[in-house]
This record gives sequence, structure tokens and C-alpha cells, in this order.
Amino acid sequence: MAADKPVLDKYRFIEHEISVALFPLFAIGLSLFSWQNPAYFQPLQDFIPAGLSLIMLTMGLTLSWHSFIALKSQLSAVVAGVCLQFMVMPVAGLLIAEITGLPENFMIGMILVGSVAGGTASNVLCYIAKASVALSIVMTSCTTLLGCFLTPLLIGLLTDTKIGVDTPAMMFSLMKIVLLPVSLGIFLNGLFHHRIGSLHAGLPLLSGVIIALTIATVVAINADTINAEAMAETGLALLSAVICHNLVGLTLGYQAARLLGHDKKTCKTIAIEVGVQNSGLAVVLAHKFFLSITALPAIFFSIWHNISGIILAIYWRRKSNSSSISKQG
Repeated sequence: MAADKPVLDKYRFIEHEISVALFPLFAIGLSLFSWQNPAYFQPLQDFIPAGLSLIMLTMGLTLSWHSFIALKSQLSAVVAGVCLQFMVMPVAGLLIAEITGLPENFMIGMILVGSVAGGTASNVLCYIAKASVALSIVMTSCTTLLGCFLTPLLIGLLTDTKIGVDTPAMMFSLMKIVLLPVSLGIFLNGLFHHRIGSLHAGLPLLSGVIIALTIATVVAINADTINAEAMAETGLALLSAVICHNLVGLTLGYQAARLLGHDKKTCKTIAIEVGVQNSGLAVVLAHKFFLSITALPAIFFSIWHNISGIILAIYWRRKSNSSSISKQG
């Protein structure tokens, strides 16, 4: 049975790769359908926080406390990545929104998506890119847990005070939606590891479906606001801002890690972790604490970062394969 484990792990990652690659198409298709048929999805809006809590639970089910202990030798990389995550992306979101002249609601959305933790898709992207999956998992876990406290503080600091961000309420919501489910998942994984291990292959697919449904529900709620005329006026500017935001995160994440003296594998990992955000969480927070239209930058980001992440990961993988062949030759 032990001999079969590498084969099973390989097929699990293939399933994960497929789910990440197809997610943008699924999310776009479902969102377009919900835009034209909002009545089907609008009743789901009360279940959005519960859906995200379920995603956080599945994330916890794939972790153990040993994951946090195993990378003592790479503590500097973890600290660097976490600091860059909460420094680069929130400030970049604010500056890009100001430079592109986005409306206030979209500016808040840009800051929001920049202030949340790294996205769970980053772990699969690191595998495809031949980066450090172990480091990626630990960084995602750390930013997710720290984000319960840092995300509300950053949003309160970077948004205009007249918006009236309820920082304590947001912090309490994040503890309920994120911290408790992740902790419960880790606890259950410790108690029933062998039984839960068989579920790991299907968890990314479940998370992808829930995020796509969340995006489609927010689109349905804002179907009247997200009309062709409004998108023609601000849609291109918002998409450009989101693409720029993601590219800034990927670029500065890599270059900063390189300046700190880390090897290429670690630099790739930090770049992906910084550039890929938990946009599903940003959608939920926007819907709960601001106007629902504020979630639109996170919706665009959710689709775009999977596209750019796959392209970059495949490029790095091929480059890594080419280097290995050259060395063997």
C-alpha cells in the first residue's frame, strides 16, 4: 500500500491541476448565466459566509501542526513571504486604484482583495511550477490565520475613515469564518488522518465549485448594476487595474525574495504566494461589510489570477525541465 502512495499523490495533483486550469472557464460561464438569470442565484446570498467557512474547513483538513514545524530551516523565507503578502498587495491595490481613477467602491474592493491572505490555489500552482509546495502550504496557512487580525486592520488603515470600517466586527467575522473552521479541520485531521486522507483529492474541486457559486451569487445580486453600459465605462479600467495588481504582486514577490538571497525555487514560491489572493474571502467580506458592487474587483481577480498563475507556472515548469535536460547533457 505504501508503494502505491506516490502514484496516488501524482494522480491527486493531476486532478488539482485540471481543476485549477478549468476554474476560470467554469467561473466565467456560471457568472454569465447568473447575470442573465439572477433569480436562480439570489436566494443563495445568505449562504455565502457558510460556503467560505466550508472551504476553510477543507483547507484545515489538509493540514497538520507538523506542517508548521517542518520548515524551521526556511523560517526566514516564511517570514519574508508573509511580510511581503501584507505589505505589497494592500498598498499596491490602493495605489493602482488611485492611478487608474477607479470609483470609491472599486477602490475599496482593490484594497480588500490586496489585504486578504494568499489563495489556496497557490499550492497547486507551486507544484506545477516546480516551486516548494511545502513552503507554499505553510505560507498560505500562516497568512490565512494572521489575516483574521491583519486584514481588518489594513482595510481600516488604508481606506478613508469616512467609510466607517467596523474593524472589530470584521475581525470577529474572520475568526468565525476562517480561524475556527481551519482550526477544526486541523484538529479533525489529527484525530482521523487515515480516513480524511482519502477525501483530499476531492477537496480542491469542492472549493472551486463553492467559490464559483459565490462569485455567481454576487453577480446575480448586482445584475442590475453590472449592465453593459456600466461595464463599457468602468469594466476595462477595472480589469486593467486587477491585471496590474496581480502582476505587481508576482513581480515584487519574486524580486524581493531574490534580493533577500533566496534560491530560485523559494523565489518562485514567494512570488506565487504574494500574487495569488484568497479572492473568495474578499468577495464575502465585500458583500458583508460594504456594498455588494465592492466585490467586483475580487471577482475579476479570482478569475484572472488563475489564468495568469497557470501561464506562469507552466512557463517556470518548462524552464525548469529545460535546465535539468541541459545539466544532464
